[in-house]
Amino acid sequence: MILSILTWIAMGAALSYLALIFTRLQQEWKLYSHRSQLPPGPKTIKTGIRKPWLWFQELSKEYGDVVYLQLGPTPTIVLGSAQAAWDLLEKKGAIFSSRPRFIMGGELLSGGMRGLMAPYSPFWRRWRKLLHSGFMQRQSETYRPIQSLESKVLMHELLIDPLNFRRHLERYAASVIVTVTYGRRVEDVTTDIVVQRNGESMGRLTSVNIPGKFAVERYPLLKHVPTFLAPWKAEVLRQREKDIELYTELMDEVRDKVGRGVAPDSFAKHLLQEQASLGMSDLEIAYTAGSPFGAGVETSAGSLASFFLACVKFGPRFIPQAQEELDRVVGRDRLPTFEDLDNLEYVQAIASETLRWRPVAVLGGTPHASTADYVYRGMFIPKGSTMIAPLWSIHLNDSDFPEPH
Repeated sequence: MILSILTWIAMGAALSYLALIFTRLQQEWKLYSHRSQLPPGPKTIKTGIRKPWLWFQELSKEYGDVVYLQLGPTPTIVLGSAQAAWDLLEKKGAIFSSRPRFIMGGELLSGGMRGLMAPYSPFWRRWRKLLHSGFMQRQSETYRPIQSLESKVLMHELLIDPLNFRRHLERYAASVIVTVTYGRRVEDVTTDIVVQRNGESMGRLTSVNIPGKFAVERYPLLKHVPTFLAPWKAEVLRQREKDIELYTELMDEVRDKVGRGVAPDSFAKHLLQEQASLGMSDLEIAYTAGSPFGAGVETSAGSLASFFLACVKFGPRFIPQAQEELDRVVGRDRLPTFEDLDNLEYVQAIASETLRWRPVAVLGGTPHASTADYVYRGMFIPKGSTMIAPLWSIHLNDSDFPEPH
C-alpha cells in the first residue's frame, strides 16, 4: 500500500516536472525564433541591485526606451519614456492590462482578493468598476469637506510643532484616506490601532513581493505543496488570516453603522450599497475597501514631503510667484478653498511638477503583463512578458525634460 502511494507520488512529480520542462522549452523556442526582433538589452543581469529604479534608468539611457531583460524564466520589458508607456499600456490596454502572477503576494497571502494583483478577469473588472464609481469626479467632490478639514488640522500641527512635520503629514494622509474609506478620523498616527495594523499588513505584502526571494514564483507548482512540507507556505497563510481579520472588522463596523442609520458617506458604505448588484462576497468588498487604504498613506505623505524638499531646495525660484498668485486670488484674510482651484494655475503647476520631480512610486506601481504577442516599432514583445514602466525613468527622461532634476 505504502509502495503504491509512493509510486503515484513519484509519477505525479515526474509528470509535473515534464510539464514544466515542456512549457519552458516552448517559451525558449519562441524567444529563439524571434531573437533578432527582441528589444535591445543587456546580455547579463546584475545581481544584488538595491535600487532597481536607478538601474532601469541606466538601461534606458544605454539601450533606449524599450529594453528587454530575461529575469528568470519570464521575459521582462522595461519602458523608459512616456510615449512608449502610453502606446503600449494605454492605447493597447486590451493586450497589456493584465498582471503577472503574484503567487506569494496575490494568491497565497491575499487569496486572489487584491485587485491590483489580479489578472484581467471578471473579478478585476468588478473591482475596477467599484473603484471608479467610488472615486469618479462627482463622487470624489463629496469628499472635499474631509480634505478641507484635515488640511486645516495639518496647518495647525505644523505651526505648533514643525520639527515633527513628517509625522503630521502621515497623520493628515492617514486621516483623509481612512475617513474617505471608512468614515472614521485618525487623531494620532502613532497610536491609531487601525493605522498600525494597516502598516503591518503592508509590511507583510512588501516582504513577500521581493523578486527572486521565493522559488514558487519561478516554479508555480510548488504552490500546491502541503503546508507541513512547506513552512514558508504555512507562515504566509497564517499572515493572510491577519489581513482578513483587519479588513472584515473594518467593514463590519461600517455595516453596523449603516444598519443603525448613523454611517457617514464613505467608500465602504458605497460598496455595501453596490454589493448585491455586483454579486460580490463580503470578503471581496472588504478587500476592495482596503485598496485605497492599503498603500495610500505612505504615498500621499511621501508626495507632501517631496514638496517640502522642493521648497528647501528651490524655494526662492517659485515661492514668491506662488505667494503673489495666492494673495491675488485668495487674499490674506482666509484660506484657499476648492472653489479657488481653477484660478490657481501656478500653484497647480507646482503640485504637478513636484509629482514629476520626485515620484513616490519610482517603479511605476504594479507591473503589467502581455496576454498576446505584439510587435512595437519593429520589436517583438512575447506573450506573457512582464511590463515595467518605472516612473523614475519616465519622469526624469532627458528627452522629455531637458533639466529633469
